[in-house]
Amino acid sequence: MTWAQTVRTRSRAAWEAAAARTAPPPFTAGPDLAEPAPPVVVVNPKRGAEDALPRGIRTAGAWAWRFILIVAAAYLLLRLVALLRLVVIPVVVAVLLAALFQPACAALIRRGMKASLAAGLILVAALLLVFGGLGLIISTFISQIDNLSTQVSDGIEEIQQWLSAGPLHLTDAQLSRYVDQAGQTLTENQGALTTGALNTAVTVGEVVTGFFLVLFTLFFFLRDGGRIWSFLCRLLPREARVPTARAGHYSWHTLVSYVHATVLVAFVDAAGIGLGLAILRVPMALPLAALVFLGAFIPVVGATITGAVAVLVALVANGPVTALIVLAVVIAVQQLEGHVLQPLIMGRAVALHPLAVILAIAAGIVVAGIVGGLIAVPLLAVLNTAIRYLAKHPDGEPTPDRQPPGTEPADEDEDDDEREPAATPSASSSLV
Repeated sequence: MTWAQTVRTRSRAAWEAAAARTAPPPFTAGPDLAEPAPPVVVVNPKRGAEDALPRGIRTAGAWAWRFILIVAAAYLLLRLVALLRLVVIPVVVAVLLAALFQPACAALIRRGMKASLAAGLILVAALLLVFGGLGLIISTFISQIDNLSTQVSDGIEEIQQWLSAGPLHLTDAQLSRYVDQAGQTLTENQGALTTGALNTAVTVGEVVTGFFLVLFTLFFFLRDGGRIWSFLCRLLPREARVPTARAGHYSWHTLVSYVHATVLVAFVDAAGIGLGLAILRVPMALPLAALVFLGAFIPVVGATITGAVAVLVALVANGPVTALIVLAVVIAVQQLEGHVLQPLIMGRAVALHPLAVILAIAAGIVVAGIVGGLIAVPLLAVLNTAIRYLAKHPDGEPTPDRQPPGTEPADEDEDDDEREPAATPSASSSLV
């Protein structure tokens, strides 16, 4: 082969390779050519659209649209709960009451009693306890209302005298003007007060309906709680059933511990403040103690507000000296709760940071009022247990010590010897 033929062969091969956008086949040097032909390099000028943005912006955009979807889903869920509040609120209350009474019901079942009979017996006992307490409170209120009215009138006169002779030095004309302005404001807002009374009547009807719905739901939660949870778990994909069932198992244990601890703390608060009111002969000591007991179910905030009501009643009925003593009693009880009861009793039920508790209560009150503040902390405790369990045990295996993860502090450096093992979970939280 001559030199000219070799050049023509190489040129033809390179042309065909360029036309096909592939590299030419390897060239074998002839006897008259010492080096092989250089390969043909084809560069694609096209680039992906995402390559034009920095990686940080692409990551932020991916997180942003997912966050927007989560917020939208949460908003729709809250709207749905608001529309169904007459059903959702009784069911939530029934869940809390079931957590309170379920250990007693399980104990009766273990002793051979049928589940329906045990649930009915617990329900009747709870009704007798509630209505008996309400009857005692109402009878005390009725028996002391006349004496309270007299004391309130005397207290108002004493306050007026203090305003006149005290550091404010208000004259009788100024006091009369303020009283007249208050009466005029009351008259101007009479329509609003009437509307509020009608709304109260509607609310009473809703409360009665919700009460019977709570009783009906509570009975079946006590009787069939385990089977209801198993049915709900079977609706999930097969690989998610065991992890979800066990997360619910531990979350239920946390809820039971939280409710029992809250009831004990509320009882101590009510007993301490009620005993102080009774010793100081403040009227309505028993109703005020009951109010403190109910308010203590909202941690941190509830007992403080109800204690302030007790101080106000003592101020109006018995004067400023008694009010100051009641204030000291309320502060002492709050210190006992914050430094002894909460770490000793509540700390074994849930491990939540105080900031998380405050923010949860604030968010619950903003979203759903008093009911939201009531269920915010137990909901946070349940979610804390479920999320921490699923994060460490995604396959659904039990924890080594059979203890709910939510009762363990988030700080790994905290001494584990201060925690005692929790009680064995009940039969109503059976797994799938």
